[in-house]
Amino acid sequence: MRNLSLLVLITVLILSACGRPDIDEQNGQKTIRLAHLVNPTQSTHIMSEEFKKQVEEESDGRLKVELYPSGSLFPSDREAIEAVQLGNVEMTIPALASVSGFDQDFMILDLPYLFEDTEEAYSVLDGPFGQGLLDGLEDVNIKGLVYGENGFRHITNNIQPVHTPEDIEGQKMRTLESPVHADVFNAFGANASPFAFGEMYSTLQQGTYDAMESPIALMYTSNLYEVQQYMSLTSHVYMPVALLMNNDFYESLEPDLQEIVMDAAEDYRENQRVLSQEQNEEYMQEMVDAGLQVNDLTDEERQAFSEKAEPVYEKYEEMLGPELFEALDKAVEEA
Repeated sequence: MRNLSLLVLITVLILSACGRPDIDEQNGQKTIRLAHLVNPTQSTHIMSEEFKKQVEEESDGRLKVELYPSGSLFPSDREAIEAVQLGNVEMTIPALASVSGFDQDFMILDLPYLFEDTEEAYSVLDGPFGQGLLDGLEDVNIKGLVYGENGFRHITNNIQPVHTPEDIEGQKMRTLESPVHADVFNAFGANASPFAFGEMYSTLQQGTYDAMESPIALMYTSNLYEVQQYMSLTSHVYMPVALLMNNDFYESLEPDLQEIVMDAAEDYRENQRVLSQEQNEEYMQEMVDAGLQVNDLTDEERQAFSEKAEPVYEKYEEMLGPELFEALDKAVEEA
């Protein structure tokens, strides 16, 4: 297991000093501490509040949910997932790219242009293929509950509109904490490297990076459109979030409480996806009104990006095995 960052270690010590308050010994109440990175106005957190309300009401107070948004406990998804794995918090909702650091099979979903639209993505993720990936996390003490919406990701930068891979050639590009994403953007011609999300605003403002890629809602709720001039609707990857829980904690719950948690997670999935798409339309208009320059791509222009990524597909098919790729292809065909 990788070494914990200093911040994670400090958080662990603080939680330990507080007596690890996931169980109230007087009344048997169990607490689910849910830590994530996004702003409270974004759909991920808004529906976390509904998840909290539903779990607490349906469990008659036997479960309590505490929410920690905006990276208040952990500055990166990777560190939040580590904390869940170790049982130092009970839940997190990371962008899926960071999950591949705990089960490499998830790398397949980091590859570009897998899905035509959100409905195709939902069918694959909510079906046997996606569930099989979530089930595999139990081997590393993580319970994968459901996939939520983060949406298609788009390229933003401060140099020029992007229509072709040549338009980002040599740009300093921030990627998610996933080797696949770095490989993909390096294949596109950028100078790509991963970087934790918590400090993105300042690094873009200071010019440490020229470019990044992001879903619409995250671009807006984190005010990144203030420090990026152009957004190009490349839709290069569909990236969900995942509701993750410490598996030991989940298994410690009585069966009826497990059912309550799963029902609330499934309701979260359905409602958060709807809200996310509504927010995307609203946020895009507000960013354009604020001066963000937005351009779409033609099918031919997207195809040029896809062709640039072919060596990356070959690399990861060799790493992950052709069977996994065949299973994904079958799931997409059936979607």
